[in-house]
Amino acid sequence: MNGPASRPAEIRHPWGTAPGPGAAVEVADGILWARLPLPMALDHVNVYALDDGDGWTLIDAGMNWEKGRAQMDALLAGPLAGKPVRRVVLTHHHPDHIGLAGRFAGEGAEILASRIAWLMGRMLVLDRREEQAPQSVEFRRLAGVAGPELDAFRAEPPFNFADCVAPIPPGFRALENLDRLRAGGRDWTVRLGEGHAPAHVTLWSDDVLLAGDQVLPGISPNIGVWPMEPEANPLAGWLETCRGFRALGPFDAAPLVLPGHKLPFTGLDVRLRQLIEHHAAVLKRVLAALAAPNAPALTAVGMMPTIFRREIGDGEFGLALAEAVAHANWLHRAGLTVATATPEGARAYRCAPFGPGESPRHRLHIAMGESK
Repeated sequence: MNGPASRPAEIRHPWGTAPGPGAAVEVADGILWARLPLPMALDHVNVYALDDGDGWTLIDAGMNWEKGRAQMDALLAGPLAGKPVRRVVLTHHHPDHIGLAGRFAGEGAEILASRIAWLMGRMLVLDRREEQAPQSVEFRRLAGVAGPELDAFRAEPPFNFADCVAPIPPGFRALENLDRLRAGGRDWTVRLGEGHAPAHVTLWSDDVLLAGDQVLPGISPNIGVWPMEPEANPLAGWLETCRGFRALGPFDAAPLVLPGHKLPFTGLDVRLRQLIEHHAAVLKRVLAALAAPNAPALTAVGMMPTIFRREIGDGEFGLALAEAVAHANWLHRAGLTVATATPEGARAYRCAPFGPGESPRHRLHIAMGESK
């Protein structure tokens, strides 16, 4: 997979622009790339159609909303030439990837997903609420949201999966790590990743990687902790996945990485290294802030200026808070912080005491392992 030794590894985008509404681009033999719109700041999701001759295997299914349904209909009638979608492979359970899977299941398509992704999606689409769950309010309180901000969140209508995800079918085919799958004229190996979503499916062939949101160009996948599992440590699983994927290389011109968002690219090893180094740098900044002389204890909310180094708007606060808690949990699990309680009952962290000759930077270096 390597080019000449003298050729520097880098990230390249073979296509500089994305296909327009209702259009598709053939990015490899038997693989079409299309985009569906999203009603949010990240305004698109990529879907891929693999040509199986008498039908299609669809990789992810977009979100179930008016514009998404209309553009999916345009794809089916246009580039997909009216051939049926016989299988839908779901990379993970997030609504921008599973939204229309139930529609295709109702039309006879087989749904393939990791067991956890299917269970999460089905559980969430059935969990319709009229007000915020107590666990969601408590999660924000522990993270450092207080006063009018917490009251405002408590009063907000909750997000319900069912508002943008079609009913998840009660039957599916489970994909497990190292399973083999034939689609689009290629043999694919299933490799499960962690961090962005549990048991995230990626599909590997000799020359193409269907990466979902496990590896994205230009932006880091959101690595977040959520109220249903507030003590989770997804950043540890995500770093382990990145290291494990790097060990499969080295990579240069192949594979062509087909991500869930942004543009297809080559240079997988470079991107994995960048993503590891990004989070290592964030952890170093937070630990340095906590270790500074007379530094106050910080909640996850208090860590956010150090983590993001920019203003976080109301529309992105939830995702940003989830990521801040993920970094706080990683540092705490690594033994680099100790937790205390604020007068409001939030969880705040101080730098853990270190032995003679030790420094926070040295301890972090050890805890990060190979991601130095």
